[in-house]
Amino acid sequence: MRAMLLTEFGSPVGLVKDHPDPAAGSGEVIDVIACGVCHSDLHISEGLFPITLPRILGHEVTGMHSRLGPVMVYAPWGCGRCADCRAELEMICSDAAEAGIFSDGGYAERMHVREARYLAPLGDLDPVAAAPLACGGLTAFRAVGHTLELLRRRGRGARATVIGTGGLGQFAIRYLRLLSDATVVAADISAAKRATACEIGAHEAVDPGDGIPLTDVVLDFIGADVTLAQAAAAVHKRGLVIVIGLFGGRIPWGFGAYRHEATFMNSVWGSRAQLDELLALAAREPSIIQPVETMPFERAAEAHERVRAGDLRGRLVLTVGKP
Repeated sequence: MRAMLLTEFGSPVGLVKDHPDPAAGSGEVIDVIACGVCHSDLHISEGLFPITLPRILGHEVTGMHSRLGPVMVYAPWGCGRCADCRAELEMICSDAAEAGIFSDGGYAERMHVREARYLAPLGDLDPVAAAPLACGGLTAFRAVGHTLELLRRRGRGARATVIGTGGLGQFAIRYLRLLSDATVVAADISAAKRATACEIGAHEAVDPGDGIPLTDVVLDFIGADVTLAQAAAAVHKRGLVIVIGLFGGRIPWGFGAYRHEATFMNSVWGSRAQLDELLALAAREPSIIQPVETMPFERAAEAHERVRAGDLRGRLVLTVGKP
């Protein structure tokens, strides 16, 4: 089969025309239809994750299964034995083998999937447009889910701020509008992204450098030193700051450093059950599926450069086979 292979950190992925076909073994094999390009793919290719090479990247995967039809792959494969896995929180398993990271992913014509339960039927959803839900959409869905009870308690005056309104931040804005009554504030240094955020539902948009108004909830999809500091400065007493972005920022901690009893946490990917919830929501509310731009999967290296440069309005999806 044809596959795009990462063979050296810091180098582009390259096309291999005769890569061995995956064998089902104890798992399943799908014919890949599409694979979203995620910023995590760039981090992996740059060597920021301790994986072995060569590796087929890609964890936002949709495909065709011989029995189930069009499916989405749930990529955070856990060990299946630890307390986290028993609690159906495989995305935080310490011995995970995530598809496209520690196991081969979807930048290929076919893909091995460890177990059938990691395949979520897509129903009538478009496998190409829906592909980014597998990571970007699911990660934002779980993060927003952490906020909903607090926002409900705060009532109609509640405010939720999204820092970083790229792909994941745009998902979060849509979810907050659908699932809460909060006033949604978009914070981004890019005027174009602020405008897009308002187009898709944000009530207000601010440049975080000019200050973020006090807010009950902050979702930081950047995670740099500066954005964490901005989030901490903006959160109300007993409010909630969630960091999702992978920029590795840090802020000092201690009593009195921030408003009393504010909670700070991170949020990781999403559970298998939450993927089903998200796909059901997408079937009811197609507006959560963002516009996508497509490229043939053989141009994955070019796609990486475009994502790295931010040369996108929505999400970028590599197309592999026919739905």
